[in-house]
Amino acid sequence: MGKERSGEKNSKMVVGVVWNCAAELKLLLSALLILCTVATFLQFIPSRFTISASDLRLCISRISTAAELNATGQEVLVDTQPPEPSPPLVETDQVLPNGAIRRSFNTYGAAAYNFITMGAYRGGLTTFAIVGLASKPLHVYGRPTYQCQWLPQNNSQANITTVGYKILPDWGYGRVYTAVVVNCTFSQPINLDNSGGTLFLQASTSGVGDAKFNLTDTIPTLTETPGSLNISLFTAKPKYDYLYCGSSLYGNLSPQRVREWMAYHVRLFGERSHFVIHDAGGVHEGVLEVLKPWMELGYVTLQDIKDQERFDGYYHNQFVVVNDCLHRYRFMAKWMFFFDVDEYIYVPPKNTIKSVLDSLSEYSQFTIEQMPMSRTLCLTQDAAKRHRKWGFEKLVYRDVKRGIRRDRKYAIQPRNVFATGVHMSQNLAGKTTHKTEGMIKYFHYHGTIAQRREPCRYLINSTEFTYEKTPYVLDATLRDVAGYVKKFELKMIGPRLQNTWQ
Repeated sequence: MGKERSGEKNSKMVVGVVWNCAAELKLLLSALLILCTVATFLQFIPSRFTISASDLRLCISRISTAAELNATGQEVLVDTQPPEPSPPLVETDQVLPNGAIRRSFNTYGAAAYNFITMGAYRGGLTTFAIVGLASKPLHVYGRPTYQCQWLPQNNSQANITTVGYKILPDWGYGRVYTAVVVNCTFSQPINLDNSGGTLFLQASTSGVGDAKFNLTDTIPTLTETPGSLNISLFTAKPKYDYLYCGSSLYGNLSPQRVREWMAYHVRLFGERSHFVIHDAGGVHEGVLEVLKPWMELGYVTLQDIKDQERFDGYYHNQFVVVNDCLHRYRFMAKWMFFFDVDEYIYVPPKNTIKSVLDSLSEYSQFTIEQMPMSRTLCLTQDAAKRHRKWGFEKLVYRDVKRGIRRDRKYAIQPRNVFATGVHMSQNLAGKTTHKTEGMIKYFHYHGTIAQRREPCRYLINSTEFTYEKTPYVLDATLRDVAGYVKKFELKMIGPRLQNTWQ
C-alpha cells in the first residue's frame, strides 16, 4: 500500500515537471523539427553548394549584432555591416551559328588607380595645377583625357569647365605609376569675388585598359573657403630669395652627413632661404635630431611622404614630389634649387650666391656643372684625426676622368615654370642657360649620405692618384671653408650637435 502511494506520488511529480516546462519543450521540439527539415532539404542541393562553419558563424554574428538589449530590456537597433556586393555576372563560352566557339573574358579587380592626387595649387587668377600619379600603361599605350570644373559655393553662379592639359615630367622613368601634372587654365578669373568653391578633376580612361568602357572619375582636388583667396600672393615679393626642393629621402642615412650639409647650405644661402625636406623613410630619429635645430629657427619644413611608398613609381616617386614642391611654393621663392643631400653648391671667392643669381636673372633656368668627388680617398696627414673632420673636409680627391657625361643640377625662377624634373625642367616659359662654368658648380660626394661608417678607406700622400683605373687630383676647395661652416653652425644653434654619430 505504501509502495502504491509512493509510485502515485512520483508519477504526479513527473507530470507536474513536464506541465511546468511545456513551453520550453515546445521550443526544443520546434528547433529539432526545423533542423531535421533543413537536413532533409540539404540532401537535394548539388554538392558544389556548401555551407562552412565560418559561414554559419558569420550569419549568427550578423543576427546577434543586428539588435541588442539595453539595461532596461528595451531593444536597441545597432548599425550592421554593409551587405557584400553581388558577384559580377560571369559570361560563359557560346557556340555561334557558324559553328565557332565564342570565348568569354571575365574581369576582376583593378591593376592600378586611374589617378592619385598629391596636391592642387593655384597658378594665378585663371590657372591651377593638379599634381599626382597615374597608371603608366594608361599614358604609354592610350590617350586618357582630363577636364577641370570649378563649382562655385554660391549656387547662383554657374559652373565653369575647361580642358585639362597634362604634362608627363618624368622622362619615361615611371614604373607602375608615372608622375602627371594637369594644368587647368580657365577663360575667366576663378573665385574673383572670394565666395569660395571647389575644383574638380574629371579623369577619363578613354577606353584604355578595356575598350568596352570609358571610365571617368570625378575627383575633388582643391576647395577654397569663402574669404580664403589672397590675390596679392601672385604679385607680392616672395618670402624667400632661395628655396630648396629636396627629392625623396630614404634608406639608413648618416646623421653626421646631413648635419654637415645643412650647416653648409644655410650659411651659403643666407637668412632669406628655406629648405623643404621630404621624408620617404630616411629621416630616422638620428637625422631628425640634426634637422630639429634648423626647423626651430624656421629654415626647414619637413614633410612626411612615406605613404607614397604604396604606389610603385620611380625612385620613391621623386618626380611627383619635386613637382608638388614647385607648385606648393611657387609664389614663395624668387629662385628654387633642385639637388641632392650628397651635393654641395659652391660659388667661387669674391662672388656671392646673390651676385651670381642676379647676373642670371634674365634666365628662367640655369644648370650647374658637377665636380665628382671620391667617397673613399683621403689625405695621409688626416689619419690620426680623420674621425673629427667633416666629410667634405677630408674627402679631397676629385675624379677627372674625361669623356664622361656628368649629370647637372639646376635652379629655376618658379613663376615661369609649369612642371619640373630631377636634372632640369622642360616645361617653362623663358630662356635656359648651361653656360655657368666659373660662376657656380656643385661637388658631388656620391653615396656618402648612406654610409654609417668612417668614409676614409684609403689614405693618399699625393696630389694625383689613379684608383680602379680612374684618375684623381687633389681638390681642397671645400676643405678650405670647413672651418667657417663649423663656426657658423656653433653661432646659429650652439653645441647641441657636437656629438652626432656617423
